[in-house]
Amino acid sequence: MEIAANALLLGLQYALLALGVYITFRILNIPDLTVDGSFTFGAAVSAVLSVAGHPFLGLAAAILCGAAAGAVTGFLQTKAGIHPILAGILTMSGLYTVNITVMQAPNVSLIGKPRFYEALYALLPNTDKDVLKTVCVAVICAGLTVALILFFKTVFGLCIRATGNNEDMVRASSINTDAAKMTALSIANALVALSGGLIAQTGGFADVNAGSGMIVVGLASVIIGEVIFGKRSLTLGLISAVVGSVVYRLIIALALENELFSADALKLISAVIIGITLCIPAVRKRIAERRIRRGAQKNA
Repeated sequence: MEIAANALLLGLQYALLALGVYITFRILNIPDLTVDGSFTFGAAVSAVLSVAGHPFLGLAAAILCGAAAGAVTGFLQTKAGIHPILAGILTMSGLYTVNITVMQAPNVSLIGKPRFYEALYALLPNTDKDVLKTVCVAVICAGLTVALILFFKTVFGLCIRATGNNEDMVRASSINTDAAKMTALSIANALVALSGGLIAQTGGFADVNAGSGMIVVGLASVIIGEVIFGKRSLTLGLISAVVGSVVYRLIIALALENELFSADALKLISAVIIGITLCIPAVRKRIAERRIRRGAQKNA
């Protein structure tokens, strides 16, 4: 139960990262590597403001800073004409220096400093802190997921979805595809930065290398969710990203708990999980094709 509870808390925190990756990877069809930098950016800003005694302001600032990072990547893609992957790499590289400057050190400790969930703990002092953390993060995650579902059903949200499906057709319809891309990238990286801010405050520290490999974590969550739920609709896709994040964290926790791998092999485990989950749709397709062939042979 303890493993499941920890996996649930981490999974919900990283679910916001998964939602951001889903927006760029599935809706826009753009592999955005800004994620590794914007995650740390959100963690750094949130930690610094928490140390100053403003944890809620830290989360709000993390959202704004992540959106700014996404806007920079969007500008490089749309106005500067830089390839999406290279644009993400450039922003991510620049953010490393920005993050060091924000923290004024390689890492920041939040031991003894106020956190966002402590306001609820003051009202319910007899409640376990881990439970309060999970409840707070779950409410934030659920609220933002619903907000995204509603947003992508609006006219502008549909324009963003259409831009990812067929940009040339959308542009021919006099829709500003550059604005759609920049907005989607800003929203995605705002979610990623908020994920970093939440993890920094619940974990008690922020590190300049915290965002390393976050794109892999986000992709793993999205793909696992799609394997479980399939690709049916945007609403289900966003929900599946959240569920996939929790399942991914549970798999990691069980693998480490059973000592199948050491903690140093975490990235290897992530790569193996993604590889396996990516193979599942192809395997299912081949099995279905074989069944069709066998049925055709029997009928013949």
